Amino acid sequence: MTNINKRDYQLLLEKKGKRIEQSIRKVNKGYPIQYLIGNVNFFGYEIIVNRNVLIPRFETEQLVEETLKLLPKNQKLKILDLGTGSGCIAITLKKEIVGAEIIAIDKSLRALMVAKKNAKLNNVLIKFIRQDIKKPIPGKFDLIISNPPYISKDDDIMPIVKKYEPRIALFAKDGGLYFYRLILNNYYNKLNKNGVIALEIGALQKESILKIVKEVMPKAKVICKKDYAGKDRFVFILNNV
Repeated sequence: MTNINKRDYQLLLEKKGKRIEQSIRKVNKGYPIQYLIGNVNFFGYEIIVNRNVLIPRFETEQLVEETLKLLPKNQKLKILDLGTGSGCIAITLKKEIVGAEIIAIDKSLRALMVAKKNAKLNNVLIKFIRQDIKKPIPGKFDLIISNPPYISKDDDIMPIVKKYEPRIALFAKDGGLYFYRLILNNYYNKLNKNGVIALEIGALQKESILKIVKEVMPKAKVICKKDYAGKDRFVFILNNV
């Protein structure tokens, strides 16, 4: 018996053929089916995934959706994606925003290899750079976007996530706030006037992150939004000064 839906079963059958039963046994033991299929649909685009990258979630699709609502239309934008992973955010923004110039960084070489494959698959040109978020990229940007690691090492998470997805993309020090503090301190002065910092956050981190924003960018306008499950999930910081 298996709890795989018909669509995923068909995709798995096409991918694994005669090894389908072996693959089903792996799924039943908790192995992510997305890694077995080898790709996911993100915002209507095919994104390759393997164990070197985080599996894109619906919440991150909503991060992109809400971000697009805040950006000016008919204007060439310069965008920075911090911790790009599979490249799903950068690729979607490149497809959705005509003429956007996008730089995407990640310190994982293996993740960047996946991201580059995804850019080629989706026929987009993105500048990928292997670099730690701690070292700011030169220049200024209209949008700085990130879904950074935000799970505290003390948090309970699904065993399937903890066991199989890359820990580097999941966990952060300082109660999960490490990368938010780092991004805001290192990149707030990288925003153009009316630029936006767009962040996906943990459901219980809103107040802590707003406190950091107030310390670093006291005059910025802040917009918080909930995900479709009603949980605090997104923070948008607008450099309107």
